[in-house]
Amino acid sequence: MKAFLILEDGNVFEGKSIGSTEEIISEIVFNTSMTGYLEVLTDPSYAGQSVCMTYPLIGNYGVCFDDMEAEKPWQSGFIVREIAKRPSNFRSEESIGKFLQDYNITGIEGIDTRALTKILREKGTMRGMITTNENYYKNECLERIRAWKMGHVVLDVTCKEKKVYPGDGFKVALIDLGVKKNIINSLTQRGCQVTVYPAETSAEEIMKDEPDGIMLTNGPGDPKDNVKTIAEIKKLFDADIPIFAICLGHQLLALANGADTEKMKYGHRGANHPVKDLKTGKVYISTQNHGYMVKEDSVDRDIAEVSFINVNDKTVEGLHYLGKNVQTVQFHPEACAGPLDTGYMFDEFINMMEVSK
Repeated sequence: MKAFLILEDGNVFEGKSIGSTEEIISEIVFNTSMTGYLEVLTDPSYAGQSVCMTYPLIGNYGVCFDDMEAEKPWQSGFIVREIAKRPSNFRSEESIGKFLQDYNITGIEGIDTRALTKILREKGTMRGMITTNENYYKNECLERIRAWKMGHVVLDVTCKEKKVYPGDGFKVALIDLGVKKNIINSLTQRGCQVTVYPAETSAEEIMKDEPDGIMLTNGPGDPKDNVKTIAEIKKLFDADIPIFAICLGHQLLALANGADTEKMKYGHRGANHPVKDLKTGKVYISTQNHGYMVKEDSVDRDIAEVSFINVNDKTVEGLHYLGKNVQTVQFHPEACAGPLDTGYMFDEFINMMEVSK
C-alpha cells in the first residue's frame, strides 16, 4: 500500500506503508544511530514525534523484547529507507514490521531518508503527516499540519502511581518524566532502592519518604510546559538532597534556578555525539535525544557552572551546581544501545549520596 509523508513546508515523499495505516500528524525528527532502533521506538522522549532513521537498513537483527526501554513504543510514526523483512539474530523474537503492526505504529518505508534529513537540517525540525490516503488534498493537509500542537506530553508518558524497585543500598527518589528502563537498571545494579514517582508529585510527598538522593529523568516535549514539576523540583533543590538529572531533568532543574531553555534547530538524536568534560578535558561519545537546550548565557554563574559541552556545536551538555551535591547532564549516561563511556556518572551519584550521609 502506498503511503505519503507530507511536511509543513509543502514537501511530499511517497513510499510504502509499514505498520499501522492510521493517519498521524506529529513532529518529524531524525536519528543517526546505526543500531538500537528498538530502544529508539520505545524511548518515551519521542512521544509526539515521528523518527526518520538515517541508517538505510532498519530491522536486520529483529526485535528482542528485553531491549525495550518502556512497556510500549511512544513514537507516533517511524520513517525508514528500507525495512528488513527477514531478521537474522539468535535473540530475535519477531520482525520490526510485525512489531509496528502489533503496537499500531504508523510507518513509511522506501522514501529518500537522506533527502528528508537534509531538509530537516537546513530548515529545522518541522511538523508532518503520514497518510495512506492517495486522494489527499494537499492544502487541507497542510492546514491541519500547521495547526497541530504537541501539547504537554510528559503527562502522557509518566507513571500513574508510585512504584518501588527493591535494593539494600541508598534510597533514590526517581521523578518519572518519561524514564527509560536503563536509568532504573543503572541504579538498581548499584544496589539502590528506587522509588518512582509521577512527574507532578509534590516535593513534600517525596521528602516524606526520606530519600538519600533524587533522580530526574529524560522525557518529551518543551521543558517550559512543566510548570508544576519545575516548582516542586526547586523545593527539592533547596532541601539540599543530592540530585542527578538527565536530559529533560537537566533542563527542568536549570529552569527552576532561573536559567532559560530554547528549541534547537534540529536537535541532537543519535549514539555518536561527542561531549567534552571541561574539568578533565576528556571527550566522551554519548547517546542523545533532545530538541531543546539550556542557554549558556542564561546560567547564573553564582549558582552553577557548565561542566560539559557538545564538541560539535558547543552547546551546554552538563551543569554542576556550586556548593551543592547536584549534577546534571543533557546526554544519556545509561545509553543502551549506545556507548557506555559515561556510565561512571551513576557511580559519581552514589558517591554524592555517600558524602551527603
